[in-house]
Amino acid sequence: MTQDVNIHAHDAILHISLNRPKALHALTQDMCEALSEALLRVREDEKLHAVILDHAEGRGFCAGGDVAMVRKSALEDDGKAGRAFFHAEYRLNHLMFTYDTPIVAFMDGVTMGGGVGISQPCEFRVATENTMFAMPEGNIGLFPDVGASWYLPRLPGATGKFLALTAARLDGAECLWAGLATHYLKSEDTAEAKARIAAGEDPSAVLTDMSSTPPPARIAENSDKINLLFGPDTVEGIIEALENSGTEWAEKELKAVKAKCPTTSKVALRQFAENAHCKTFAENMVMEYRVASRMMLRHDFAEGVRAVLIDKDGNPAWDPAKPEDVHEALIEGIFAEDPDGGEWTPFPKLS
Repeated sequence: MTQDVNIHAHDAILHISLNRPKALHALTQDMCEALSEALLRVREDEKLHAVILDHAEGRGFCAGGDVAMVRKSALEDDGKAGRAFFHAEYRLNHLMFTYDTPIVAFMDGVTMGGGVGISQPCEFRVATENTMFAMPEGNIGLFPDVGASWYLPRLPGATGKFLALTAARLDGAECLWAGLATHYLKSEDTAEAKARIAAGEDPSAVLTDMSSTPPPARIAENSDKINLLFGPDTVEGIIEALENSGTEWAEKELKAVKAKCPTTSKVALRQFAENAHCKTFAENMVMEYRVASRMMLRHDFAEGVRAVLIDKDGNPAWDPAKPEDVHEALIEGIFAEDPDGGEWTPFPKLS
């Protein structure tokens, strides 16, 4: 069992705390497998009352996945280790999505990428004043994964497309407004909430009782603009709408969209369309694994991680460099069946 996860089972509660504070609790393959093992071990325990998922210390709930390792794998072993990581992570995401016992995720900090993947499947998702939620994959040439193809299209209006194409950061109040969180608590109250749930109280009743009124959600003020300007079905259409808006807000968001990896943006919108054909979350994860298996091997991913995490110059050279140069044949290949290494599968007990 990895030391990067603290797992305590007592009475009818399973308490899982991510414990990799220097990396803001970003997930490794060992962490994903440890979480899955713990959840599978008690999955059929009729006495299990609730699962609490939080982080041990620091300002991160979970800041993503181990993308530096995935980049290294893409450059050194043709992505074998990277695919193994995504396979394990997506199995965890699916296990949590299909879990019968309520899971309570305390998103009391940075919640990005992989952190989205382990919070959104939970029945209860608690935001606080410390929550900072984002899907920033466009910054590193990957794509919104860990179930984002399922969650983002189901957000109000064009909010999902806005998050995917801009990597906008939402605070706790905005998460509650968008439905990404089910409850809003003051951070100082989360310890008592966990204690009451661990003592056997109903999670829904505890969280409702301890909820606080959040500050106004800033994104609500911009929702009409988001729905209008991010309404088009293509990246080019969204860019054109932003360019023609003539507002300061649109100008800022236009800059954000143009800075992202064009292929990532095109893939994200294709994900929205493909998800409409997915009858189950497992089908969605099969689709995402195909995309992950290809996107991790592209120049853009190695270049994006270099620019953001290695050299930290913030100046990636995308190829193709513009959305109009990302041809349909490239996108079709990314979404094609049978990636190298085979298709993704859920845990046998859940298939």
